[in-house]
Amino acid sequence: MNNSVSSGYDVIGDVHGCASQLEVLLHKLGYETGASGEYRHPERQAIFVGDLIDRGGEQLRVLEVVKAMVDAGSALIVMGNHEFNALAYHTEWPVGSGKYLRPHDDPDNPWSAKNTKQHAAFLDQVRGEDRQRCLEWFATIPLWLDLGELRVVHACWHDDSIGVVENLCGSNAPFGDVSHLVAASTEDDPLYEAVETLLKGPEINLVAHGQPEYHDKDGIPRDNARVQWWNSDARTLRDIAEMGGGFTTSTGEPYPPLPEIALTGADRSYIYTAEIPVFYGHYWRQGSPKHRHDWTDYTACVDFSAVKGGRLTAYRWSGESTIKAENYVTAD
Repeated sequence: MNNSVSSGYDVIGDVHGCASQLEVLLHKLGYETGASGEYRHPERQAIFVGDLIDRGGEQLRVLEVVKAMVDAGSALIVMGNHEFNALAYHTEWPVGSGKYLRPHDDPDNPWSAKNTKQHAAFLDQVRGEDRQRCLEWFATIPLWLDLGELRVVHACWHDDSIGVVENLCGSNAPFGDVSHLVAASTEDDPLYEAVETLLKGPEINLVAHGQPEYHDKDGIPRDNARVQWWNSDARTLRDIAEMGGGFTTSTGEPYPPLPEIALTGADRSYIYTAEIPVFYGHYWRQGSPKHRHDWTDYTACVDFSAVKGGRLTAYRWSGESTIKAENYVTAD
């Protein structure tokens, strides 16, 4: 199957090891198992926005289902930050050093235990040859897809970051070359910031804008907030900063609303202004996917917290030039 499907694409949100929900959703979307066992639709292709792994209890089955679809041409996929993190976690660098691009088992690194905890379910469920085969596949997955009339990325569509990857790597799937993975894991490398933006989303420094740090739901103090890059109407700090519930001040009080400080050009540099629909995951939305907060005329989030009590969600795109909320489909 090529990319010129007759009826369109079904863009599926972050699965995170929820194979049962995935198979329910595929059936609801009209995908059935073919002669070789892979799911396929007679007229459409699925597109996965990444984060197939970590957290959920059915990770090997998710990987079997999605990889079979991609191999058969019944699905496309972009990389999520969890697939990138897995590659870095399992890549020893320098070779023979006993150190890894994503540190673990390192008592001198404060992030070591967090990295292993986040990845523990994958380590437990996907072992041996299965794990190696999956990691080799992850290295081939593109960071974004531009299909002409629609675009797909895991966390943020940002032309400048895409340009950096293309200029430095010559490909939207750069990690078959371990030197690119090393560069993307090295904080002072230009590839690092570009990949962080595409896979984890841009941030804005609140302290630099005269605001106090906040403590997130885990009690960790933070200076930065996620940027609502999809909000083309953002004009102030309050508009652009993604401040979820549960954030507090250092004294434990609820974090106050941000002021309506006017944004500079640099603050707005990540805002998506193109008139081409772009689909993304990553942001752990809650509740119904049909609230305006979760989509604009040209952007649509498809991550609705499948592994945290939400439901796996897809957007059925059939050639429309603007997002239609009624085209969201959720697993029952």
